Amino acid sequence: MMEKSRETKDPLFHIVKRDAVKTSKLVGIKTTAVVLALIVSSILLAITLHCNPFTFIGSLFTGTFASYSLWDALKEIAILLSLGLALLPAFKMKFWNTGADGQALIGALAAYMCLYFMGGKIPDAILVIISLICAVLAGIIWAVIPAIFKALWNTNEILFTLMMNYIAIQCVAIFTNVYSTGGSNTLPNVYDGSFPMIYEYLSLIIITGLLVAFIAIYIKKTKHGFELSLVGESVNTAKYVGINVKKVVIRTLIVSGAICGLVGFLLTNGLNHVVNTDTLGGQGFTAIIVVWLANFNPYFMILTAFLIIFLRRGSAELLSNIGEANDSIPLIVTSIFIFFIIGCTFFSRYKIVFRRNEEGKIDNKFIAFFALIFGKINAFFAMISDFVVYKIFRRKKQEEKEVEEKVTTKPVVLEETAEHLEMPTETVEKEEI
Repeated sequence: MMEKSRETKDPLFHIVKRDAVKTSKLVGIKTTAVVLALIVSSILLAITLHCNPFTFIGSLFTGTFASYSLWDALKEIAILLSLGLALLPAFKMKFWNTGADGQALIGALAAYMCLYFMGGKIPDAILVIISLICAVLAGIIWAVIPAIFKALWNTNEILFTLMMNYIAIQCVAIFTNVYSTGGSNTLPNVYDGSFPMIYEYLSLIIITGLLVAFIAIYIKKTKHGFELSLVGESVNTAKYVGINVKKVVIRTLIVSGAICGLVGFLLTNGLNHVVNTDTLGGQGFTAIIVVWLANFNPYFMILTAFLIIFLRRGSAELLSNIGEANDSIPLIVTSIFIFFIIGCTFFSRYKIVFRRNEEGKIDNKFIAFFALIFGKINAFFAMISDFVVYKIFRRKKQEEKEVEEKVTTKPVVLEETAEHLEMPTETVEKEEI
């Protein structure tokens, strides 16, 4: 008996790498991801907390932009962004530093020890300088120890820096147990040597802005930045061109540790005036997400840090309005948005090509429906992005067009000149006469 031949269909979809993606389309994809995350979060909160989705959206804005909370939001953005900037040079070098919490915490402890033991004994201005130096040095030491082990013995920096976090926490716990008052495991607030915040948290915001500019220049415009980027791309290539990789690793972690120590100093001398094991509250790990979502761009990190604080404070505001006390809700909402944004990063590099039938339509009605909706939303935001980009860069595009026109007209002039040069000598003499 002859076996019946079975027709094999192509897979329902396959993944293809995109060519060059237009900026407008990239903005459209990311905006679509944010909108979808907002919809999913609203539905989830409506089911679990029985709240109106519009109440959630309103809480996102009131929790951040209300007059009584705007400066607090800017403070949180500045701290989170500063920790992300500390991690950025190491990440560009593909040294996965997970120890920002510990490096900033040990810097905060060093600054507080200066305040605790020298407060009231020396002038405040000198105490501020000493606290800053000690905090920065402590942060550098805590970051350089894993860097030395990585450079010399190629240890795993992720585990090493992660373990250093717990050592820093235990150092703070020991200091708290020894010097706490009344057996309450709490240290007294020390206001000697306070760093002035100037109108709420203006000093902190200015320092963070300067750090953004410094890191951007350091990575993109300096020799050190070029070397660490080259080491991140290929260690063998860096060695081939004569770069001392061990020196670059240690030097880069000095920069990261110094910035983390600066953050610890600002937390102790400017904001909290005390240190405990929850001073950082895991913000160093959140800073890792800030760096990754921004694709290692210091300017985009401002937006990602703002997005995370915007979601966190908005969710907390919602819980306060409806009288709920569930600390996991802000984390869940933030995780949903991060999930969608990371997913959109995938779709900005790759695209899904679905199997189509003889009529040229997607060979699945369910998927075809959602693909149509997603395509319409993406096209809408891409159209808005195109309009904005055109308005902002219209003059630049016009100048580029004029330059292109000049370039295209040059060969014609050259041809005319060549024809003139090839004219017979008699003709040229007649023209001169």
